[in-house]
Amino acid sequence: MRLARRFLAPLATAVLLASLPALAEEPVCAPVSKVPLERHLRQLSLDLLGRPPTYEEYQAARAKGQVTVEDVRALMNKEEFYTRVRAYHRALLWSNVSNSVFNNGNSRLSGTGSATDAMSLRGNSSRPLRGANGQTCDNAIAQDVCSARQDPHVDPALPSTAAACAAERYDERGVPMPVSWDYDTNFYTCTRLDRDASGAAIPGVTSCETAIANKPSLDSIRYFCDMRLVGSTLVPHECKPRTLTLAAVVDAADNNRVVAYADASSRLDRCGLKLTQRRTGGVEIKGAYEPQRGCVHREGYVTRPAPFWSAGSPDVKVCAIEAQTRLANPWTLEPCTTARFNGDRSCGCGEGMRRCEAPNGSTHTARIEAISEEPELIAESVVRRDEPYFNILTTRRSFLNGPLSELYRDPQQAVGVLSVTAPAEPAVLPNLPFAQVDTWKEYVRDPEHSGVLTTPSFLYRFPTQRARVNHFYAAFLCKSFAPPDNARQPAAEDACNRENNLAKRCGCNYCHATIEPTGAHWGRYAERAALFLQPEQFPRYDPKCRDCALSGNTTCGGECGQYVMQAYDGDGANSLGLLKTYLYRTADEEKNIESGPALLAQRMLQTGDLERCAVRRVWQEFLGRPMSAEEQRMYLQPLADDFARDGHRFKALIERVVMSDAYRRID
Repeated sequence: MRLARRFLAPLATAVLLASLPALAEEPVCAPVSKVPLERHLRQLSLDLLGRPPTYEEYQAARAKGQVTVEDVRALMNKEEFYTRVRAYHRALLWSNVSNSVFNNGNSRLSGTGSATDAMSLRGNSSRPLRGANGQTCDNAIAQDVCSARQDPHVDPALPSTAAACAAERYDERGVPMPVSWDYDTNFYTCTRLDRDASGAAIPGVTSCETAIANKPSLDSIRYFCDMRLVGSTLVPHECKPRTLTLAAVVDAADNNRVVAYADASSRLDRCGLKLTQRRTGGVEIKGAYEPQRGCVHREGYVTRPAPFWSAGSPDVKVCAIEAQTRLANPWTLEPCTTARFNGDRSCGCGEGMRRCEAPNGSTHTARIEAISEEPELIAESVVRRDEPYFNILTTRRSFLNGPLSELYRDPQQAVGVLSVTAPAEPAVLPNLPFAQVDTWKEYVRDPEHSGVLTTPSFLYRFPTQRARVNHFYAAFLCKSFAPPDNARQPAAEDACNRENNLAKRCGCNYCHATIEPTGAHWGRYAERAALFLQPEQFPRYDPKCRDCALSGNTTCGGECGQYVMQAYDGDGANSLGLLKTYLYRTADEEKNIESGPALLAQRMLQTGDLERCAVRRVWQEFLGRPMSAEEQRMYLQPLADDFARDGHRFKALIERVVMSDAYRRID
């Protein structure tokens, strides 16, 4: 199969809008020798279907003595052709966003949920939850059953009533507390006490109590005797600080036992079941729990229904922190519906564990693959229905599968990884379970949407307004941004070089005088995200943001990230509290913001550039090379005119190209 090369000029060197260069003139020699019938059929089958003809198809062509227009149309009605259409638009739109969405894995669970391996957040998230990276809960102790102690030699006695058990295992507002602890080996070196100096087992030493009974001098470090898992067995260890300058701190009132290790600048207190509270301004914040330095605090496990990615499966074992479903910290009222949830002990993974990801990363992969596939299906649907081709830039019709249905219908999914506005109200969206990755349903998006140009795939793949403009011009107008041959920079001291508005800055204005007003069509879509900035939520001007900016509070509690909060010139100073996308805009450009990408597509249809570019791209796709200068003279405008007269039907354009003399010519 012939492959077309596609290039994108970088905006960093852009200063002039120009057509993509054509190859040097290649005269078409006469008489034209055409490929034989069998080779023509093979070319068509490979180009249209991605496979060689079958024996029966060869036989049918030989019997007719030629390949007719009807044969080409029949090939374009096969499912293999629509697979080729999807592949063509995948390359045209660069719709793979796997490298465009950063996922640090902090919301990804580990564990199978089995009886010995509870699901939990064990990566970076486990440090604020349990005190160290890579930690899980206590798989041996149920959170709601007070019948066991891992370190009974130092822990309080077991609660005698259900009420006392609940009070120990949860705080007053239901946040799960630790049921066991270990010394963090990043701070301590822990040595087994059930072995002698030669490494032989000491008979009868199976706990800290028996170790102390065997060697009474160990009673002084009772609090630093830690029952630690070795394989599946708890073994007594003596834990000493790695920092050699830390000296033992003893409590005379407690039989001279060591209660901490400290020096002039640092202190490590004994571990236990109690958590510390975060301090702000020297004040302890109730409910803002922090693990004690040098300690690993483990809560117990609970049993819950299977998570959303495997709904309907048997119940699973989940660590008590991750099993929580709150929308906010019950003490501080900080939200659990943002990326901060995996560092707050009171939040958890949400209902159905929707804020977290599957242990093997399959949920993230399924979402990314679905986002990448959506624009291809939009393009395929337009071609399959023989609609005007440029509907791919304007249609509100789209498709979703299980992962997208769940993502759009539940804003708690993928928090901190994907920032996506649901393209329609939940009542409009098809309701599919996550597991249905291969089932796609059609629906109609809200009025602000415009074909492939507002899909999460396009918005994430081209994360800034300028990048979106650049690819639109390259893909659909066959134009790039490049400097004019006679471009000259003014002297370095010229004030024009310091102009913040790139549409006016010397040298940059050649290109950005076009890029900036064109980029305004995506002005209601956030950069580096797929968020639609609803006018009701993000008005053109927000006085609250201006007041914060004037007071020096440039974050304004995280509520003004989309607004101008700092001034770098006079326009900026007069624009504090203005939505960033409106900065430096003219009245006409503000209309572009409100009308969206659909207006851009409608305007470009008036120029003829969309038709000519489509002709050039189809030509390169099916002939395996760009048009020569002579071929542009002979074919470009006639094919573009025919394309327009045919109602911009993509299959009709392909038909004309593959039935042309140039396609059948032997070069």
